[in-house]
Amino acid sequence: MKDLKDIRPVIRQWMEAFTMRSMHDMGRYVKTTGLSMPQFSLLMRLYYHGGCEVHDIGRHFDVSSAAASQLVDRLVHAGLVARTENPDDRRARQIELSQKGRALIDTGVEKRYRWLDDMVAALSVKERTALLASLPHLIEAEKTFPGREDPHGARHAIRTPRERP
Repeated sequence: MKDLKDIRPVIRQWMEAFTMRSMHDMGRYVKTTGLSMPQFSLLMRLYYHGGCEVHDIGRHFDVSSAAASQLVDRLVHAGLVARTENPDDRRARQIELSQKGRALIDTGVEKRYRWLDDMVAALSVKERTALLASLPHLIEAEKTFPGREDPHGARHAIRTPRERP
């Protein structure tokens, strides 16, 4: 069995490579959309966590409700999000990702991970089998660690890209 000091540098090297590649590819895609990073981040938040109210957006991004409302307004005008009535409180407006917004994020996620699909395809069957056997253990181990909450106490699960055909 390998010692922690042997495993740690390999996992860190993988994390650094994955993070840099993923961020680079997503950043390049965001530039093609004409959106700012805060706008795109809001779309990603709605994509992975569902609808919310403007004040939730303000808390999530640590900005005032007025700033969050301006951010939402731009995305509403672009047709990427919609304001709907909150079923629990008719006075409050729910912010939801529109079909156009969901399609934009779906494309971004696809572009972000395309290199990973190509890399895995280049691995041997034996290498893929070994990854498939060990990675679920890392995913489950991560779920047991503290720090999965944002500063406002909301618990967030790490989300993986949706299955593709």
